[in-house]
Amino acid sequence: MEVLSFLLPVWEELQRSKLFLLLLLFLSLRFAFFLASPQTKLKLPPSPPKLPIIGNLHQLGNLPHRSFRALSQKYGPLMLLNLGYTPTLVVSSADMVKEITKIHDIVFSNRPKSMASDIFFYGCFDIAFAPYGEHWRQGRKIFALELLSLRRVQSFGFIREEETAGLVRKLRNASSSGFTVNLSQMLIATSHNVISRCILGQKFQEDETRSEFGELFKRVTIQFTSFKFGDYFPYLRWMDVVTGVVSSLEATFRELDPFLEKVIEDHKAALSDKDERSSDRKDIVDILLQLQKDGVPNMELTNANIKAILLDLFVGGSDTVSVTMEWAVAELVRNESIMKKAQEEVRRVVGKKASINVNDINQMDYLKCVIKETLRLHPAGALTFRETSESVKLGGYDIPPKTKVVFNTWAIQRDPNFWDRPEEFIPERFENNQVDFKGQDFQFVPFGVGRRGCPGLTFAGFLVEYVIANLLYWFDWKLPDENNETPKNLDMNETGGLATYMKNPLVVVPLSVT
Repeated sequence: MEVLSFLLPVWEELQRSKLFLLLLLFLSLRFAFFLASPQTKLKLPPSPPKLPIIGNLHQLGNLPHRSFRALSQKYGPLMLLNLGYTPTLVVSSADMVKEITKIHDIVFSNRPKSMASDIFFYGCFDIAFAPYGEHWRQGRKIFALELLSLRRVQSFGFIREEETAGLVRKLRNASSSGFTVNLSQMLIATSHNVISRCILGQKFQEDETRSEFGELFKRVTIQFTSFKFGDYFPYLRWMDVVTGVVSSLEATFRELDPFLEKVIEDHKAALSDKDERSSDRKDIVDILLQLQKDGVPNMELTNANIKAILLDLFVGGSDTVSVTMEWAVAELVRNESIMKKAQEEVRRVVGKKASINVNDINQMDYLKCVIKETLRLHPAGALTFRETSESVKLGGYDIPPKTKVVFNTWAIQRDPNFWDRPEEFIPERFENNQVDFKGQDFQFVPFGVGRRGCPGLTFAGFLVEYVIANLLYWFDWKLPDENNETPKNLDMNETGGLATYMKNPLVVVPLSVT
C-alpha cells in the first residue's frame, strides 16, 4: 500500500501552461506577502538553493528518487525541499528512518492528501489515506486480521494456481512456435487477474481485452499521477477547475462509483448462498459485507468505506506485484549463473511433479534471496510518503507540522554504508541473513516501515514467489537474437507511475523444458 507515485516533471508542465504568466503574477504577490510576514526562527534541515515561487520543483527530474539521492549526497540524509508551497522533508538514511520509527512514529503516521485521493477515495475515508486515529486503527485491524492475514492469503491459493497455470499455457504455446513474448504485459495481466478475483470475484482482463473495471482502473491510475496545481500551490486550486482537471477526475469517479456499488449489491444478493459454502472461497467484498453486517467496534463500515478500501487494495497491489516479477526475471536473464542456480534449486525441490505447491516454495531458500535482492535494487515504491501531524525534533533539526515527508527507499537500499557493492545484483548477500520484509531492518524497507507499513506484504510475497518459481521450473529464458528489433543488451532503465516500471517492456524467448 506504500506504492504511491511522484508526479511527472512539474516545471515542464508549468512552462507549457497558457496560464503560466498569470501563475507568476499571482504567486509573486503571495511570495512578497510571505517575505513581509514575521518568521519564527527554526533550525531547519539543510536545503539546496531554491527559485522564487516554484522552490525546488525544477530539481525533481523524470526520476525523483535518483534526483533526491544526488541532492542528499550533497546536503545530507535529512534534506528540506520546497516543492512549490509544499515543504517536503526527504529522508535518505536507515538511521533517520530508525529514529522516526522508534521515537516519533505517531507524529509521522499521517499520509499527505491530494486532490485525486480526496475524490477517488471518498474524501480519504479509506485506510491508505485516512488520518491516523481510531478510524484508521480499526481499518488497519480489518486488513491485518480479516483481509490480508496469513490464513486468508493461503485461502486464495487456488486463484494463484489457476491464473499462473493460464500464464504457463500461453508461454508454452509461444515456446512451441518459437515466438518472443512481451513478458511485462503477461505478468501485468496475471497479477491484475489474481488481485481482481481475490477482491471482486471476477477477472480484470479476459485474454487481451480488459474488463469494464480494467478500463476504469487504467484511467484512475493515469489521472492519479497527473499534475495538479492545487497539490503544490494550494492557492491555485482554481486553476485545476479552469484547466478541466477537476471535471475530468469527477467524471471518472462518476463511472467508478456506480460500478463498485453494483459489485457490492451483486455480492449482497449472493451472500446468503455463499454463507453455505466454505468461507475460504469468499472474496474480499464478501468478507467486508459480512463485517458490515456483524458490525465493527468503533468504526462505521458504510458502503463508501467499503468502496474506498477496495480501491486501496487495487492501487496498492496491482502494479507493485507485477513490476517486482518483471524486474526479477530481467535480473535473472541478465545474470545467467544466478538464473541457473535458482532453476537448479526449483527443479530439485519440485522434482517430476505436475505442479508446485506452498511446501515446495518454503524449501526454496535461494529463490527467496533472489526476490529479496530484486526488492532491494528495484523497490516497486521507490518513494513512500508521510506527513507530520505536529512539530518534532529529528536529527537535531526542527520539523514543522504538516510537512510532507518522503522516504527515499530506493536510495536507502543502495546505501554503501550498509550494503557491499550496492549497485550489483547479488542474491547471496541474503544467505544466512535474517533481514526480512517487516521493517525491523531499517536498511531494507521495500514494504515501508512502522504503523503505515504495507499490510499486503504477505499477499505480495506469496504471489511473486509462486509465479517466479513456475517461470523457472517450466522454462529456460533468453533474449531475442541480435537481428530482432529488441536489442541484445537488456535495457534496465526505469520510468515512473504508480510503481517504478521498466522503461521498455521485457521481451524474451521462453524455452519449454518439458
